[in-house]
Amino acid sequence: MSHPIGVHVGPGLTEDNELDAGGPLARAAEMDADGVQVFLADPQGWTAPRPRPDAADLLAGDVLVVVHAPYVLNVATTNNRIRIPSRKLLDKHAQAAAAIGAVGLVVHGGHVLAQDDPAAGVDNWRKTFARQAETGGFAVPLLIENTAGGGNAMARDLDALARLWEAVGEFGAGFVLDTCHAWAAGWDLDTVVDDVRAVTGRIDLVHLNNSRDPAGSSRDRHAPLTDGEIPSDLLVSVARAADCPVVLETPGDAAAHAEEVSWLRAALG
Repeated sequence: MSHPIGVHVGPGLTEDNELDAGGPLARAAEMDADGVQVFLADPQGWTAPRPRPDAADLLAGDVLVVVHAPYVLNVATTNNRIRIPSRKLLDKHAQAAAAIGAVGLVVHGGHVLAQDDPAAGVDNWRKTFARQAETGGFAVPLLIENTAGGGNAMARDLDALARLWEAVGEFGAGFVLDTCHAWAAGWDLDTVVDDVRAVTGRIDLVHLNNSRDPAGSSRDRHAPLTDGEIPSDLLVSVARAADCPVVLETPGDAAAHAEEVSWLRAALG
């Protein structure tokens, strides 16, 4: 399968860490998706992930699994109170991702403070990988995602991404191309796959999302695949050119996502 199509789904767990209505595997079946992307803990918090009751099924199944790290993590920052816990929690999420057979751990590029030189953030990323390499590296590939906006961001602009990759590329860092973020940052989606590969040499995953806002808006508001500012045929072209797994982070219920999966699968042939 050249273009596995996944959907971001809820954790499928109760507050007692018990499986809720079949969990992510049931959601994948419901939407006829080839994969799922999940958070393993509160995406806006600092809680470490707990072992999942369906870990063995996820590990042994044929459904592609991707894990997304919490949004609060920022290993680039010069703020020690954020950077050091971010490093530690990133390692814990990578270990938890490996325990369920995830192909990678998605993490945002982060940013430095307004008064800081972005080079400090790049160096903090390099140190993150270098220190982890001393103990054997991360348990799953780390996939850095481009971001839509924010000052002094590590992965908003292609030139910033180039500086980051010069520092972390040697450690095998992977890359996630988010189409909504790229659109919001003013990237040219007609050439984005070639533009990114010229910098990173790779695209490991595409977050295929439409946008509610015009190009260059710096606003990260996802829209359904065929109902946004990005022409739907342009999204298909990006997915085809990237030739890697796709995850939808679009709004909508299971029925809407099932329609999107079916539509995209047919469009990609």
